[in-house]
Amino acid sequence: MFDALTDRLSGVFDRLSGRGVLSDKDIDEVLREVRVALLEADVALPVVRDFIAKAKERASGEAVIRSVRPADQIVKITYDGLVEMLGGEGEPEGLNLSLNPPSVILMAGLQGSGKTTTAGKLALRLVKERKKVLLASLDTRRPAAMEQLAMLATQAGAESLPIVAGQAAPDIARRAMTAARLQGFDILILDTAGRTTLDEAMMSEASEIARIATPSETLLVADSLTGQDAVRTARAFHERLPLTGLVLTRADGDGRGGAALSMRAVTGLPIKFLGVSEKIDGLDAFDARRVAGRILGQGDVVALVEKATQDLDVANAEAMARKLAKGQFDLEMMADQLAQMKRMGGMDGLMGFLPGVQKMKKQIAEANVSDKMLDRQAAIISSMTKAERKKPDVLQASRKRRIAAGAGVDVAEVNRLLKQHRQMADAFKAMSKGGGKGFAQMAQMFGGGGANPLKAMGGGKTSMPSQQEIDDMAAKLGGPGSLKLPGPRLPGMGGGLPPGFNPFKK
Repeated sequence: MFDALTDRLSGVFDRLSGRGVLSDKDIDEVLREVRVALLEADVALPVVRDFIAKAKERASGEAVIRSVRPADQIVKITYDGLVEMLGGEGEPEGLNLSLNPPSVILMAGLQGSGKTTTAGKLALRLVKERKKVLLASLDTRRPAAMEQLAMLATQAGAESLPIVAGQAAPDIARRAMTAARLQGFDILILDTAGRTTLDEAMMSEASEIARIATPSETLLVADSLTGQDAVRTARAFHERLPLTGLVLTRADGDGRGGAALSMRAVTGLPIKFLGVSEKIDGLDAFDARRVAGRILGQGDVVALVEKATQDLDVANAEAMARKLAKGQFDLEMMADQLAQMKRMGGMDGLMGFLPGVQKMKKQIAEANVSDKMLDRQAAIISSMTKAERKKPDVLQASRKRRIAAGAGVDVAEVNRLLKQHRQMADAFKAMSKGGGKGFAQMAQMFGGGGANPLKAMGGGKTSMPSQQEIDDMAAKLGGPGSLKLPGPRLPGMGGGLPPGFNPFKK
């Protein structure tokens, strides 16, 4: 969602790099371009004015003008401003649940904003936290809305309120409250009806339901692709409902991101969740610092590791770790890695979490690195026999032609996959020598807490490596200086990662 803004800001800051001193004129020019970038991203004008005024005040001090790396100081000022705009430095605001269950969560929003789907996603998150969740649809107008919520409840492992034809929304809310109390549910999620546009009937009904249910949380679900319309919708709902937070859906779309940047400032309400895919697990907790880092091309390594932890098959990962430590890496293992990448969102999804990748888009596109490439590689491996996957050396010309035909690709693509596998296998074999010291050092580099499969190979260090440690590791793998911490730098953040950063420690 923020790709266009990230591209524009990266271009602005790239032009600053290498300058020894910044004058007041340089700072004015940079902030003018930042202002244009935010306006092009559809950020509300009052929000942009406030952002630039604060940034100019911070940037005009002697500390910036005389700084050793003034460009980094400007990036840091922009980063701090984005974090403040998005909600501040504090911990992400979680759900405010009642101490006396059931806690009621009321979902409000326009029709088509993804409200019902978000209710199902939220139920899944709560079920994973071992909460007993009841979902109830109060949408008596949209065809099959109740049936849709019941299906989502089943997928999430939650319960849904039985459908009674002809009941009005307030009566359904009362029945849901009674059922939740009598059956010992921890959470009751009420999915209210929406309209294609704001109207008095919808607002009156939602207000009455809020009076009946006295919710602990009233979340407005807004489509981030609607830009400033989403901000106006939030303001209108906030005037009639006791809103406690916002959920922005379709954050994986190609919108300009202005709604996300404006929502908090305009409404004063925290953004609590982002809908990042159509899948039922595609709901992420909103963290201002992480989002600001991604906008500035810093990536989000913490989110990447959290995603890997959620999707990781620990037993399978540990078994693979033991094989790799012995220098074993066959095509079956490569297929498992491809499947793991797909589960974590594919190549496109993973790239968004990595620092500095935004600047490499053109090179990545030219190298044809994409989800389609992963699919073709998986198809090639699937077209092999089990014996061929275990021992790819037996693949001669006739077998390669058969595999290519089965996968629907050229023989050249089969050869490329085999070459890639051979290079990876050789690297793992080299690292396994000397009792697996190469793997042990890599495990030490990346920490040892949490669900870290590298821990099975040794290590246990809990901080990020220094550049010297990286160079020592690089010397074994391809020469000093061949590995660098990626991403543009912020002051005190080598390569975009803070000192002592441990992605495996919550």
